[in-house]
Amino acid sequence: MLNRRSFVSSLGGASLAALWPLSANAAPVGRVIVVGGGMAGAAVAKYLRLWGGNAVAVTLVEQATRYTSNIMSNLVVTGQMSMSSLYFGYGTLTKKYGIKQVTGRVVGIEPGGLGGTWKLTVSTGGVLSTLYGERVVLAPGVQFDAVPETGQPTVPATILHAWEAGPQTEQLRQQLAAMQPGQTFVMTIPPKPYRCPPGPYERACVVADYLKRNKPGARVMVFDANAGITAEAESFGHAFDTLYGPSILEYHPSMRVASVDSASRTVTLLDAGNASHAVKADVLNVIPPHRAGAIVQTAGLANATSVPYAAVDVRSFESTQLPGIHVVGDSSRTTLPKAGHVGNQGGKICADAIIRAFNFQPPDPMPTANSACYSPVSSTLASWLTAVYQYDPATGSMVIRDQVTGSAAATEAKAASSDNFGKMGKWFKTLMSDTFA
Repeated sequence: MLNRRSFVSSLGGASLAALWPLSANAAPVGRVIVVGGGMAGAAVAKYLRLWGGNAVAVTLVEQATRYTSNIMSNLVVTGQMSMSSLYFGYGTLTKKYGIKQVTGRVVGIEPGGLGGTWKLTVSTGGVLSTLYGERVVLAPGVQFDAVPETGQPTVPATILHAWEAGPQTEQLRQQLAAMQPGQTFVMTIPPKPYRCPPGPYERACVVADYLKRNKPGARVMVFDANAGITAEAESFGHAFDTLYGPSILEYHPSMRVASVDSASRTVTLLDAGNASHAVKADVLNVIPPHRAGAIVQTAGLANATSVPYAAVDVRSFESTQLPGIHVVGDSSRTTLPKAGHVGNQGGKICADAIIRAFNFQPPDPMPTANSACYSPVSSTLASWLTAVYQYDPATGSMVIRDQVTGSAAATEAKAASSDNFGKMGKWFKTLMSDTFA
């Protein structure tokens, strides 16, 4: 991604003079309202101020008073990390970068259009307030679809997904700890795209490792709606077969969830031939399909049934339906994976494009983004996956480009290792610092 020096030089001297006010008290050139303080939203807000200085006034609207990282949360489920280690506040963003923070929920958006003024209505404890800006960035993450209760299709099943770090993460940890030897942990994986492609396989591995060490005879059963492992297939496939084996971890592809009997913890699955299978669990972890966050749907930007995410121009993450509003992070429809590291990268692309727009310039015609993650496969071993994406004018999308060989493929670790497990912590710390500090 662009650092400040390369970004400044890319604007050119004349545009830089026009963009940055001479006085710290001068009125800003543009006002941006960022809705959602996760990896993407926080990165947009931070880099708008870091690169735009006093020329850009930024308001961050978030319902929670702190962010809880989804990254590393699988290790909270197995007790290796504490929940508090995933908490990141907004204090540095407000004090160091001058971002205005508003705690509340956006309940209304009145379009200003390109070059107009947007009006957002925010509810804070039932009290309404109004915000105005020339650009709006929506970064609310995802919303989870309801899974029907068996025999009562209009009733949502009561299940744990723990795919948004928080209370459900702690509840799943408690259920795992309470398992008895010989019992079964059943988890399901939704059809892609979903948040964090390697995440479900990572969870299957670390839970299997926990059971292997603590609950003799217990096992994990994984039912994947996809035709096979969607990320780090070599690493996870090796872990499934070698570290655990079918007596500890069973993996079943092309099995999608039809319904759940919450009382008996029984999930009904449909295979590739549409045949029905009922599986009973001692601990049931169903990860439902996702869609764009509620505010994106309310704005009318992601209402398609088949692909319920917002279409954007990935050079700026500006909506292709409504100019002047940007959708970044997991709610956007792109070829980039829905992951925290990518949210950070997309936030920087979006911030760059907005500052250029305030300066009457088009977005970077060839932005790049890096996707990187470490994935634990046990309590001591981890793998990794990385890819560099670049904008492709022919398809209007981000495509993988190996900067050395030119090949279009992601790179994964040759083998999981303890060295990778150690580096995982450093990667996490660096990424979160880059976003929130």
